[in-house]
This record gives sequence, C-alpha cells and structure tokens, in this order.
Amino acid sequence: MTSALRPTGQGFGAGASDRPVLDRTALRLVFLIPGGLALLLGLDAALLLLGVWAPLSFARVAELHAPLMVFGFVGTFIVLERAVAARRAWGYTSPLLLGLGSLILLSPLPDAVGKSMIGLGFLALLGVYVVIRRRSPAAAIDIQILGAVSGLAAAILWLSNAQISALVPGMAVFLILTIAGERLELARISPALDARAERLGLAASLLLVVTAAIAPLWPAAGYPLLGAALALLVVWLFRYDVATRLVNTTGLPRYMAVCLLAGYVWLLVPAGIWIVAGRVESGPGYDAALHAVFLGFVMSMIMAHAPVILPAVLRKPLPYRWFLYLPVALLHVSLGVRLLGGDAWGNVDALHWGGALNVNAVLLFVVLAITSAVMGPPAAAQHQHPQSKRAPS
Repeated sequence: MTSALRPTGQGFGAGASDRPVLDRTALRLVFLIPGGLALLLGLDAALLLLGVWAPLSFARVAELHAPLMVFGFVGTFIVLERAVAARRAWGYTSPLLLGLGSLILLSPLPDAVGKSMIGLGFLALLGVYVVIRRRSPAAAIDIQILGAVSGLAAAILWLSNAQISALVPGMAVFLILTIAGERLELARISPALDARAERLGLAASLLLVVTAAIAPLWPAAGYPLLGAALALLVVWLFRYDVATRLVNTTGLPRYMAVCLLAGYVWLLVPAGIWIVAGRVESGPGYDAALHAVFLGFVMSMIMAHAPVILPAVLRKPLPYRWFLYLPVALLHVSLGVRLLGGDAWGNVDALHWGGALNVNAVLLFVVLAITSAVMGPPAAAQHQHPQSKRAPS
C-alpha cells in the first residue's frame, strides 16, 4: 500500500493517469469533503449560539460547534497535509476518521461511535508523525507530536463523557502546537534560531501539554499554569518566528507575516484570562478565550498558510493577491468588536454583529481563495515562470 504514495518522479509534466491512486488530486479532494461539511455546519452552529438567523436550526448542531470546527474542519485539513507528507496510504485514515467522526456525531448513531473515530484518528496521526520523524528527526516534529498527544487526550476525555468546556485546553493545545511546530520548521532558515532556541521551544511546548492535561483535573492550579505556559510559548514565537522579519517585506511573505503576528497577539487573550480568572466554563470569559484561540489564532494561521498548503495537498496553486487581506481584516476587526464590545462591555449588539461578521470573514476567505485559484498565477508570474501553470508533483 505504501507504494501508492511514492512520488512518480515525473515532475511537473506528470499526468494524472501516471500517478498512483492515492497520489491523485481528485482523491485527495475527497478527503476534504467531510472537513468542508464540518466547516459549514460549525459556522451554522456559531450563528445559532449567537441567537441570530442560521440556515439550519436544530440544537444538536449548536451543541457540537467546537468539535465540528476543531476536529472536523481544522483537524481534517491540517492532518491531511501531514498524511501527504508521510506518503503512507494508511496515513489517510487519520483525516478521514476525524472528518467522518465529527459528522457521525450528528447522526442517530451512539455518540461513542463518532467520539471513538476521532480518537482513532489521533492514533493514526501519531503513526504518521512516527513515519515523518524516522525520516527526518527534528524538534519541530516533536512539538507536533506533543500537539497530537494533547488532541488524543481531549478525545479520550470526551469519551469519558466530560463536558466540551473541559476539552478546550486539549483542543487548543493540539492546534497551537501543530502550528508552532510547522512554524519552527520554517524558522530554521532564521539566523536567530539555534539548537538552544529549539530546546526552549520544545520545553515550552512540553510545559503547555502538561498544564493542559492538569487543567481539567485540578482547575484551581491548572488553568493559571496553562495560561502562563501559553504566554511563554507566545514569547518564544515572537522571538524566533521569521514573521517578525518578513513583515517588512512585500507580497506573499508580508501577507503571511501579518496573519501570523496578529494570530500570536490573540493568543495572549486566553493566556491572560486563564491566569487571572482561572477556569471559565461559560459566559463572556469563556467566549473570549475560546474564540481568541480558534478564530483569532487558528483561522488567522489558516489564512496565512493556505497559499502554501493548498499547492502541497491539491497541486492547485493559490496565488497571493491583494484582496486576500480583506477577509483577514474583517476577521480581526469583527473579533475585536465581539470581544471588546460584546464580552468585555456586555453589549449584545456588538456580540451579535461581531460574531456574524466572524462567520462572514471565514466564508469570504473561502470564496476569495477559490477565486484566486481559478484565476491562476498573475500574468507577470506566468511570464517569468511558464511552468507555474502546471500542478507540482
């Protein structure tokens, strides 16, 4: 089965018929369908929770808002990219299980079925990381493995019938460390990064995983420690991420840097809330912490990396164009309105408008990303790189 994922060696000129089955773009796209459905259902759930109009209106969707977005949408997309990198056929079971498991939770089947599939998806992801690490051992991979362990812990906790609010530390750390590990891979080109810096990043990540495990069990001490560990990781990211230097460039590098740095700032919100208020399971503090992580940080990271990840996964270039800044600006401005006007000041209109515009920012990014992909590389880029029209192998 593993041969199905080996590169064909045909380069840019390889036709679809020359590629092994699991190495074909159309089949990889199939694995994204559950993630796409989870995104739409998760956004619908967000509108229901806000108390505004939503296309679908049944309580079960609203209850599963966080798992649909974290496991079903973001988890599926991130894990698919890792499965592609591992080049193992069985690795594709990980995004499939996360995506389908999240959707099955909405079916008449017992909840344990969907939750178990999500847990198995994380086990498969750990197997994917083992393959990648054997090929290229690095602190960046170790950090991503810690993130997967945290995600698995959250899934196991959920199987034990814990409340979704208790899963937030594990879900957050899964995504934060997955992204931080990938940023470390890119940061290796930075002159500021050395073995000591990598060890510091790994130590901060390990501390974050440990405190995320402690927080649901011993909330009084666990949540402040979790907030402190998160703040420490944010300091490390600001110190060593190449985004702090690329923000002074132009084009795609600056666009990515702006998204990244804005996302890092939002991570300070849950860190501060957990340090000062400790455990928050509902109300404004919970809303602010949850959405600062999963919207302010995670969605900003997705917008930043989409022009890089899409070509790697689907062999379809997503050229940078200036209008990609529009959903980024809308996301951060509307999140500011939601958290400052709604959560902090208690203005219901600010909460509703901010939340609704959050949803529109995500949908706008999807539309504009598809538009840019369909338009293809800008004329100047095509003239300089005529092969850019072809999908990379």
